[in-house]
Amino acid sequence: MPAQREMEEAEIRRKVGMITEGLQAKDPEGLKKLYATDIVSFDIEPPLQSVGVEAKLKNWTPVFTFFESVTYEMRELTLTVGDDVAFGHAFARLGGTLKDGTAMSGMWVRVTYCFQKIDGTWLIAHDQVSVPLDITSGKGAVDLEP
Repeated sequence: MPAQREMEEAEIRRKVGMITEGLQAKDPEGLKKLYATDIVSFDIEPPLQSVGVEAKLKNWTPVFTFFESVTYEMRELTLTVGDDVAFGHAFARLGGTLKDGTAMSGMWVRVTYCFQKIDGTWLIAHDQVSVPLDITSGKGAVDLEP
């Protein structure tokens, strides 16, 4: 991998790490800086699609509202980096302590990120979070581990 490509991948990995930092700090303004203004997000909760950074941040509101403290873990981040677009996938788990003191370990989800280099800055232009579906029950299989 050429040195420039390694630097680009390191920058994207740093940005993904900032998602963890922003969630654990419950910092929507910090998270906002990571997304393209016109991001299209297919998040774990409804609606089917959110368009725009404000809609994406609205998806994080329950996390900041219901949790006293937040933990966020990511595993197996794999990236493919081009000149001005990149994509990656990982497993992630959101948990923490609710405001009533209940500790939640969370569930593992699959995350896909699509980055675009906009004015020299890597931003998340699309993301998708999902859980596998148990076809027979019609429910998400939320007890799987990477």
